[in-house]
Amino acid sequence: MARVLYINHYAGSVAHGMEFRPFYMAREWQRLGHEVSIVAATFSHLRQVNPEVSATLSDELVESIRYFWIKTPAYAGNGRGRISNMLRFLAGLYAHRTELIERCRPDVVIASSTYPLDIFPAASIARRTGARLIFEVHDLWPLSPMELGGMSRFHPFIMVMQRGEDYACKHADTIVSMLPKADQHLVTRGMAPSKFVYVPNGAVIEEWNLDGPRLPATHEAVLARYAADGRFAIVYAGAHGLLNNLGLVLDAARELRDTRASFCLVGQGPEREALQRRAAELGLTNVDFLPSVPKASVPLLLDRADALFLSFAPQPLFRFGVSPNKLVDYMLAAKPVIAAMRAGNDPVTENGLGFTVSPEDPHQLADAVRRLVAVSVEERRAMGERGRRTAEEQFAYPPLARRFADCFGPSR
Repeated sequence: MARVLYINHYAGSVAHGMEFRPFYMAREWQRLGHEVSIVAATFSHLRQVNPEVSATLSDELVESIRYFWIKTPAYAGNGRGRISNMLRFLAGLYAHRTELIERCRPDVVIASSTYPLDIFPAASIARRTGARLIFEVHDLWPLSPMELGGMSRFHPFIMVMQRGEDYACKHADTIVSMLPKADQHLVTRGMAPSKFVYVPNGAVIEEWNLDGPRLPATHEAVLARYAADGRFAIVYAGAHGLLNNLGLVLDAARELRDTRASFCLVGQGPEREALQRRAAELGLTNVDFLPSVPKASVPLLLDRADALFLSFAPQPLFRFGVSPNKLVDYMLAAKPVIAAMRAGNDPVTENGLGFTVSPEDPHQLADAVRRLVAVSVEERRAMGERGRRTAEEQFAYPPLARRFADCFGPSR
């Protein structure tokens, strides 16, 4: 079995909060007999709890998984502070290479930090130990800041990131991606097609239960009102940002005033207040805004819905596919799904989970809602059951971790 060094700047855990994928993968690999160590930065904007350490390199056991924390400064937003945090993490990886090698003796080194620059210290460690080098692609950087943020390909930041991606495409033994069609881009940067392996985001089936903390009183009151009034509850649970395209909901809700459908938008984000103001200006009584709920309460929230909603603003970048964690949660909830998106894949339609509509057409969304309200309870239940079955068969972490572990190669 392999000794794995998993480098992920933003790695979290059940004790720290997002990002969860490295923790769940590591836990499954250890169950398969592999020995896994995770290297992460002490500060990440994604986590609920960041470790407090004084040394430049510290270690901690989290449910038998060894974490090495590289001390990095705090930051807010996407400016110089975040770049400084990245650079400190990369410098720490170089500075502590020898100690990491001595303590982990890796057979496999995985570079997996969203931005591709960790491929350089990862490759250095792999060369010194003769380890297999794997590059894990979350988002396509630097394509993402170029297409989503409008940055020039000649910007120094972009040019440096491009060097990292190109190096990984040429020198990694395997490239794993959560995006099903990322290979279409990566081959243009020098990746041999045979190197590509698709491993989507997953779910922990055993953690999905309805015995979590009760929903807050505000949420209970709104959902109880829907039930008492015979409303058809369509729930969205997630961030309220530009990319989430929730303005589409308001335009569709205006067309649905004469129906029994209501949208319940649960979450936080920079667009939430603007969305609330616009809903008030339109006089919408079939849209409610509620705060986020704890992760453990999400199953209970989604169980109270009649249908679930997912949306992405139209972006050319999605031609390489999407792998939203939210959709896997929706599948586990066994509820029909309406997705407003245009992407290289269409998991909702492909798996018979509900309807996919244009992210630019509120009339299509309103029509999909009417169609879903009109179908029988049995048909909606069948859509939900197909989703649950798809989640268990295709998106549970045990089979995904085995697929990833197949990339480790023979033990030395």
